Amino acid sequence: MKQLSLNIVNKSNSEIVASSSYDYKIELIKKIGSDDIDNILNISKDLSKIYGKRLIISEDNILKYFNKDTLPFIARYKNKIIGYIIGVPLEYFSQESWSHFDTNINKKNTIYTYAFFMKKKYRKKGGFSKTLKMIYLNWAKKKGFKYVSGHVSEGISKKFSKNTEIIKIFPNWYGLNKPYEYYRRML
Repeated sequence: MKQLSLNIVNKSNSEIVASSSYDYKIELIKKIGSDDIDNILNISKDLSKIYGKRLIISEDNILKYFNKDTLPFIARYKNKIIGYIIGVPLEYFSQESWSHFDTNINKKNTIYTYAFFMKKKYRKKGGFSKTLKMIYLNWAKKKGFKYVSGHVSEGISKKFSKNTEIIKIFPNWYGLNKPYEYYRRML
């Protein structure tokens, strides 16, 4: 690893917030360690096939999303990271033009779902993804957030709760050549 390793502890400091008898755990990462960084970066490489390299977790931005001001959760199954979800206060993105379509910008009441990814092998199996997302949403609510927002492919947000609103549809989200909707829903 580059110079990043100079600022990173060896072992992540995390809190297990949920676990099952099937060796599935969800952890809130308080401080990311070198023991988990490579796994997260490898999972992110799968995302690059979908979103390109600019929109994934990398060595250059991992500390921006895994820190004390964000809500980064990892899912472990049999002691291996199989997925993660990262919530970031909307205000982190105040310099992004898309954030200004959200009337909650600067109200400190919205958590933006920056990334939600589960390894393909574990999607739609055993409730891994559903449990991870439920824990994340509950923690966001406990932290005082009233809303969750994010960008998803057009049509996906209609599968969320009834109180989900589409704030704006972006016809070509970051050069992906397909429409993405920016949604917000009440927690």
